[in-house]
Amino acid sequence: MSHDIRMQIAGNKRRDRCFAAAGLVAMAFAVLILLFLLMTLGVEGGRRLSWEFLTSYPSRVPSRAGILPGCIGTVLVMLVTAWTSVPLGVAAAVYLEEYAPKNWLTAAIEINIANLAGVPSIVYGLMALGLFVYQLHLGHSILTAGLTLALLCLPVVIIATREAIRTVPLSIREASYALGATKWQTVRDHVLPYSTGGILTGVIIALSRAIGETAPLITVGALSFIAFLPTSPVTAEPPFLSLRWLLDPFTVLPMQMFNWVSRPQEAFHLNAAGAGLVLMSVTLAMNGLAFYIRYRTRRRIQW
Repeated sequence: MSHDIRMQIAGNKRRDRCFAAAGLVAMAFAVLILLFLLMTLGVEGGRRLSWEFLTSYPSRVPSRAGILPGCIGTVLVMLVTAWTSVPLGVAAAVYLEEYAPKNWLTAAIEINIANLAGVPSIVYGLMALGLFVYQLHLGHSILTAGLTLALLCLPVVIIATREAIRTVPLSIREASYALGATKWQTVRDHVLPYSTGGILTGVIIALSRAIGETAPLITVGALSFIAFLPTSPVTAEPPFLSLRWLLDPFTVLPMQMFNWVSRPQEAFHLNAAGAGLVLMSVTLAMNGLAFYIRYRTRRRIQW
């Protein structure tokens, strides 16, 4: 090996080490900022966390204010969002990746899906205001909010699901076809189970983004102060389930936080920090559940 080649290799290794060090410093800086924000939120919000804070209604008196309507509204809105965006997103991704012909129309659809993933959330709010509120007359309801956030999540779910499906080796499909399985049987029994981990990751990322959105919900008429709960989904009479809650007015935790932060009193700012701590805990719990399901799914596939 000549001297010039050795010098070139040594230079490349130095550049690699410098790049790795710069990446490590950038990651450490971001993690430190995140930890500082979380510690600040925990110190300030932890002072307000109590059972009364979680189970009380909003109030004009900071010490009596709670987040119960915001918690219930967040759960119900996210249920509608998940029930709508996940089945549609996974089905669309399976069709585009496994069934759709590779032509100019499919390419145009793929480009538009990628573009929709980067559209600001307020645009979805304006579209939902015109479509769901004014055209379909769904009102300023939980259903409207859930469908709005579902539109926001849908491109992310589709893109993540397609990427997860692409990681499944072609040999698995060929082995399934060789044993006489149909296209749908191959997708249902082999492709989707093997790609479940990636699909869940994309779903959680999309829902984590949606759970903290405020702009589209303000646009479709979310309330910032609400002193009642939506209709209970469970009833005492047959069929023991009710869908009336879908058309009830609502508020969510980000809206409640926005309302408190906009007030001049310091006590309301502490309430907002407490609500933010609860929202962060819910997001972490969602991610933990996704990791657990993905781990169990991978173990089942290995066995």
